[in-house]
Amino acid sequence: MDMDFSGVVQAIPGMWNGMVMTLQLMVMGIIGGLVLGTLLALMRLSSSKLLANVAGAYVNYFRSIPLLLVITWFYLAVPFVLRWITGEDTPIGAFTSCVIAFMMFEAAYFCEIVRAGVQSISKGQMGAAQALGMTYGQMMRLIILPQAFRKMTPLLLQQSIILFQDTSLVYTVGLVDFLNASRASGDIIGRANEFLIIAGLVYFTISFAASLLVKRLQKRFAV
Repeated sequence: MDMDFSGVVQAIPGMWNGMVMTLQLMVMGIIGGLVLGTLLALMRLSSSKLLANVAGAYVNYFRSIPLLLVITWFYLAVPFVLRWITGEDTPIGAFTSCVIAFMMFEAAYFCEIVRAGVQSISKGQMGAAQALGMTYGQMMRLIILPQAFRKMTPLLLQQSIILFQDTSLVYTVGLVDFLNASRASGDIIGRANEFLIIAGLVYFTISFAASLLVKRLQKRFAV
């Protein structure tokens, strides 16, 4: 079968809009997931067994189910739960439900990354901070977390690459991300294979370049 990529140029605006959607989902998912993941990591490291067990249960649950199920659940079930609580229809929309799903799901993975980063810091620094009269919050904010995040940067970027690829799952709730915009553009002119090849090359290029950056950071931080 002959391949014809001549229609790709005309479809670039639509594909770009899809890429913007993909990047928005990724960035918001990373920011929200990292904030929630950091809180969960501190809970898991807490001396309180209740907090540690709650955070541990959260992490184990979300790491044991597929992301596709989480996206579908938030899109279908959350409005139902809100209606049951408020008594009124509260549509949150496909975009918002996907952002929440990505935040909640990625938080479980970011939690483990942050926890490992904090545990990699010498306990002597914690003892020194306590000797200076610092509170637990001050110690974490000023001494431990800044060092931990520096060590965690490659792993955080690696998880972000995975999230970038996983955003293609939003097709289940009708959102038009980059992959779905490319597929739709190809279907319109009857050249779906060509557009899927282009989409695959774009995903590969971005992911491969980011992976090289991760390896470079790993070497730099290992020195």
